[in-house]
Amino acid sequence: MGQPFEPPSGDGIESVELKSALEERYLAYALSTIMHRALPDARDGLKPVHRRILYGMRLLRLDPNTAHKKCAKIVGDVMGDFHPHGDQAIYDALVRLSQDFAQRYPLVDGQGNFGNIDGDGPAAYRYTEARLTEVARLLLDGIDEDTVDFRPSYNGEKEEPVVLPAAFPNLLANGSQGIAVGMATSIPPHNAAELCDAALYLISHPEATSAQLGRFVQGPDFPTGGILVDSAESIAEAYRTGRGAFRVRARWTKEELGRGTWNIVVTEIPYGVPKSRLIEKMAELLQEKKLPLLADVRDESAEDVRVVLEPRSRSVDPVILMESLFRLTELEARIPLNLNVLVDGLVPRVIGLAECLRQWVDHRRVVLQRRSRFRLGQIERRLEILGGLLIVYLDLDEVIRIIREEDEPKAALIARFTLTEIQANAILDTRLRSLRKLEEMELKREFEALTAEKAEIEDLLGSDEKQWKTVQAQIRAVKKTFGPETKLGRRRTTLENPPDTAGVDFTAALVEREPITVIVSEKGWIRALKGHVADLSGVAFKGDDALKIAFPSETTAKILLLASNGKVFTIEAAKLPGGRGFGDPVRLMVDLDDGTEVVAALPYRPESKLLIAGSDGRGFIAPADALVANTRKGKGVLGLDGDATAALLVPAEGDHVAVCSADKLLLVFPVTELSELTRGKGVRLLRCRQTTLAAAQVFRLAEGLPWRDGAGQGRLATQQMLEKFMGHRADTGSLMSRSFPTFQRFGA
Repeated sequence: MGQPFEPPSGDGIESVELKSALEERYLAYALSTIMHRALPDARDGLKPVHRRILYGMRLLRLDPNTAHKKCAKIVGDVMGDFHPHGDQAIYDALVRLSQDFAQRYPLVDGQGNFGNIDGDGPAAYRYTEARLTEVARLLLDGIDEDTVDFRPSYNGEKEEPVVLPAAFPNLLANGSQGIAVGMATSIPPHNAAELCDAALYLISHPEATSAQLGRFVQGPDFPTGGILVDSAESIAEAYRTGRGAFRVRARWTKEELGRGTWNIVVTEIPYGVPKSRLIEKMAELLQEKKLPLLADVRDESAEDVRVVLEPRSRSVDPVILMESLFRLTELEARIPLNLNVLVDGLVPRVIGLAECLRQWVDHRRVVLQRRSRFRLGQIERRLEILGGLLIVYLDLDEVIRIIREEDEPKAALIARFTLTEIQANAILDTRLRSLRKLEEMELKREFEALTAEKAEIEDLLGSDEKQWKTVQAQIRAVKKTFGPETKLGRRRTTLENPPDTAGVDFTAALVEREPITVIVSEKGWIRALKGHVADLSGVAFKGDDALKIAFPSETTAKILLLASNGKVFTIEAAKLPGGRGFGDPVRLMVDLDDGTEVVAALPYRPESKLLIAGSDGRGFIAPADALVANTRKGKGVLGLDGDATAALLVPAEGDHVAVCSADKLLLVFPVTELSELTRGKGVRLLRCRQTTLAAAQVFRLAEGLPWRDGAGQGRLATQQMLEKFMGHRADTGSLMSRSFPTFQRFGA
């Protein structure tokens, strides 16, 4: 047996509660993720890895006008000096900065295979090369002029910038994506010229709101183009709160092929959707027959996107075809907006459009002030040197003598000409060959020019108005570089209202229209036979089951089912099982209560009216649209008392109603005596004291009442035959023994 282990004693050991230690370390990890990895800075719109890549490339002198350099060199230097993480993570970030389909304004100019819009990955970093772009140069402009703070790198050997000067509105222009601990950011790209206009307006109107700035920022501007179909109200609300989403659709045109045939050509796809995945998913849906309006999809892309969609037939409406594809495929994407950024580089917070631009313009003002002070210091040092040179210019022989003869020439010069140490050092560092260039007039001109520049800078630093005017001038220069007339600055994503498809039944549009015969058995099994079958004598049923209801319909229709408890259920005809078997129980498709059964069924016709009634002879006229149920639970329509059950559901087209009881009492009365309701018990149709309601029919009296006899033969009762059965609602009716000797049911 081992001996119990005792922890070592001595100084330097502190007892800490495990719970507090874990909490402290988790918070440290969370803050590290938020501050140094996942969230961008609101001022330059960069995460630390992107900022380190750009700064590392600047140290390698990879300016836009220089030659490209191997990405392996860039990744190695960045990893070794600034970013102690995996080389693949750095390379992935570098690649994304160069992809013109991922970045609206690329920060890296890549040479080689950097991936493509299909979703293919880049080549290894030993095969690719890169340099900075003009946009990146603007972000770094002035970084050597004390415009931003620096901090020690991870190993303390070098220094890295806390933030870049950012003369370009990179946060909104290029957007950002990231997931931190307990929070995330999602910022889509925007148009730089629009952002500059909004920033200029914000400087002139400091109290401007996000709604006011929305007049300039129309919405996101994605590098892959597309069509933004959100309303102006939803866009404004998203920019106000900093949270929301944007619906982006692919751009398409109808290409005529002659003889009435045509294709759809997609030229722009939503942002962030790999083209290969899009086509692959569409092909899968085609195989699963979930895109009945589409016959084929082909990728004919070269440098530009060209996806060809072939319709099933020339009669297909192209708008309905595309609307169905927008619903079922990634041709329409939802791009989230979550403006969660580091405010002032310290506080993670969700901000709106106005505050986002305010962060940038305030940062630009700070950069201007620090840059001006840096330049002012340089001017003052140069003026001090020039002052010394002008003092000794007229007595150069004496200066040379002192330098040659004196053991301490600096002290002698200071004493002889009343110079400062800096002035004396400048004189001593002057080469003899430069003496010939020391012309008094040139020195005086430089002195005067620097003195005037100094006065301008001091005037600038002392005036808030002049500072803002200078910032505005800088922003106008950026706007001119990336204006709408330039290839890079031209807006790619347009704002359009989607077509009005409120009246389009997409359920019907997405199903191939074919005739069917719907069959419901006595035990509640349902199926659909292909075609309109008149003779159902050969239809087989399971066990002792038998035919209960049969009617012709189409695959694009909806079927209304009336249950004995007064509920109406809706089933899509396209989802009915085929007629090869016995079908499926209705209970598998809808939530029928125990002890209830289907008593009536018919196809749904929009804007039509139906007569619904119970076994107690009460009922009413109901709009068919009010009976359609959107859930499996159905819709309670007919109220029932006691032992009464729902009995019938028939079309209400005509001017008279014929109702018949189980004991063959027939009553005919005008349909105007019935009330129209959406739900309820209704009114009395026929007085049923000792019996129940058996059948009903709404018909036109002038055309006669159709009915079938016991042999199934169709008959017609004329207006003259029906005169003795005419009455008013709620009457008892008359016996139909002679006029209807073998009555079975109403209907043709």
